[in-house]
Amino acid sequence: MAEAEEEDAAPPPPPPAGIYAEERGLFQLLQNMLEELLIHKPDDPIEFMINHLKQNNDDAPRICVLGPPASGKTTVKIPNALWANLIQERLSNVDCIKQGWILEGFPENQEQAWMLQSSGIFPRHVVMLYAPDTVLIERSGGKRLDPLTQEVFHTTFDWPSDPLVQQRLVKPEDLSEQEVSKKLLEYHRNFPDIFHIYQKVLKSINADQPSVDVLSKVLAFVQTRHRSAAPFTPRILFLGPPGSGKSLQAALIAQKYDVINLCCGQLLKEAVADNTKLGELIKPYIDSGCPVPDKLVLKLLTARLSALDCLSNGWVLSGFPRDVEQGKQLQKAQINPNRVFFFHLPHESIMERLSQRRTDPVTGERYHITFRPAPTPEIQARLRQNPRDEEENIEKRLNIYNSNVKALEDFYQDAFYVNADQDPYVIFEFIESCIIKPLPYKKH
Repeated sequence: MAEAEEEDAAPPPPPPAGIYAEERGLFQLLQNMLEELLIHKPDDPIEFMINHLKQNNDDAPRICVLGPPASGKTTVKIPNALWANLIQERLSNVDCIKQGWILEGFPENQEQAWMLQSSGIFPRHVVMLYAPDTVLIERSGGKRLDPLTQEVFHTTFDWPSDPLVQQRLVKPEDLSEQEVSKKLLEYHRNFPDIFHIYQKVLKSINADQPSVDVLSKVLAFVQTRHRSAAPFTPRILFLGPPGSGKSLQAALIAQKYDVINLCCGQLLKEAVADNTKLGELIKPYIDSGCPVPDKLVLKLLTARLSALDCLSNGWVLSGFPRDVEQGKQLQKAQINPNRVFFFHLPHESIMERLSQRRTDPVTGERYHITFRPAPTPEIQARLRQNPRDEEENIEKRLNIYNSNVKALEDFYQDAFYVNADQDPYVIFEFIESCIIKPLPYKKH
């Protein structure tokens, strides 16, 4: 008894080095530092890295907004100070290093892009605005310039409210239709080279729509984080009501990415079937239909998730945790998923999926009255329903899930939410996209 209490009081083991580094962004930090060293080639790399860490600016935005004349680049609220002629000097100032920068309308060609690169200036996001030439020429005709402040307005999209400003506006001399057409021709000639240089960090956005929509798309893009070359071992948690398709999606993910597919219920059954010591403790609960105590489940999960295949390949787990207390126990045991998905499915869809499931006692084949009916009357006649799939029991399981899901969603704040009421392969594509892209950066 004393030994058991001592065991309970023992501190949890430290997390594996890879997990520790991943959770604290060490791989990304090292990658960023190496990039900066290769770009700047300092004489004293140690001193350079110390200063780099002091600046703590790896997540400061570095954005280029490009596009043809009159594509609406300035509607993305570009700071006027960034129009300075000496771009390298301006972007080296403390405010740009600490807060980030947005460079509008530059580079305009391949030579300028190479100049930026040779100066160690690499944007993290390049926004390329586009619109039909006819629209751009029409927009250019409405531009007006305030000769006093050099501020640009537009007769349709951005007319000043001050009558005095309205009176002094003039049409820029270089905005005739011929001049705009000439600039567009030059832009189209240079665009492919710029696209080739920045293609990995570039997104094209249609500027022929309301400026609010353009800005929304630009913000959504610049707030994303690009995929990193840092090692990533998937540790995926699928949570959702019974019948929401967690098992199918786990199998698809495991098949494509060679991660270990673990279902909590199946692990319990295997432990009992293998007659392990833990299985002998679990067996009475399985036989009586009672819930297995969390302590036993956690011991089983901890042992399995600490196995070499799970540590090397990663894992996808479904069926646990069922409540916040279990989630906290996982966390305490250093089992921390790096992707969590909640499957959402309407009540009527759950009932339709589960209550119509049937099993052939002769072959073990599973059927569904609506979606996969038995092929012959003979098979149809001998089908049986699992008591768990009776409507009354489904309702009980759903009530338990619904009573805990809100607290679980609050516990896993970075979780993704899956509409499980659609084609399985559409669901799979969404889950896959969430697994391979980095999580949004959060300032602590």
